[in-house]
Amino acid sequence: MEYPVPADPASPLLRFRDLHAGARAVIVCNGPSLNHMDLSFLRREVTFGLNKIHLGLPRFGFYPRYLVAVNDRVIAQEAAAFRAMTCIKFLTSRAADLLSQDALTYHIHTTGLGGRFYRDITMGVHEGHTVTHAALQIAYYMGFSEVVIIGMDHRFEAHGTPDAPQHLAGPDPNHFSPDYFRDQTWDLPNLEESEISYRAARDIYAAEGRRIVDATLNGACDIFEKVYYKKLFGI
Repeated sequence: MEYPVPADPASPLLRFRDLHAGARAVIVCNGPSLNHMDLSFLRREVTFGLNKIHLGLPRFGFYPRYLVAVNDRVIAQEAAAFRAMTCIKFLTSRAADLLSQDALTYHIHTTGLGGRFYRDITMGVHEGHTVTHAALQIAYYMGFSEVVIIGMDHRFEAHGTPDAPQHLAGPDPNHFSPDYFRDQTWDLPNLEESEISYRAARDIYAAEGRRIVDATLNGACDIFEKVYYKKLFGI
């Protein structure tokens, strides 16, 4: 596998290696299906929030342990909100001019080069056309044996070239909050490339006796094993 940067033996990210070995994590994506779930059970789980999850926290009833954001546009739009969050944040190093590293903020070298999945995040993190894939690599590095994904609806009301920037006029129908990209520019989703990334993550987890399951309500992604969240979490 080709890496664009060498492993850094002094990287501050080393503190996270196998920090949660054998544990379970929940990656909370940003689909509208979150609005149909009682998320208070997440208070008992180790959670990763993605991108603009802070917009829903006052009503969701939980606070993430970790936040992951790798899209330059999202970070620029929400830099002040991210700075105010009291969880540990993993942000692309391209955001260094907006949010410097500190006790809660860690820069990750994100790239589209090399292999589709990086086992060692001190070497890099493959963006994979979706922040969820970045979070899966971080969770792997932390040693989680099971990762549960919720809110990954994997369907969008969008027309245009995948990955292209597009201004959204009015409320956002694609995320849990109509204010998510309201009257802002966003990058159109690339579901085909996202699925390639998800397959890579699924196969690497499975090869090492770990698993990724999808507990999204009525999610359209068919890459991961499906589970019903209430049964899985015993609620």
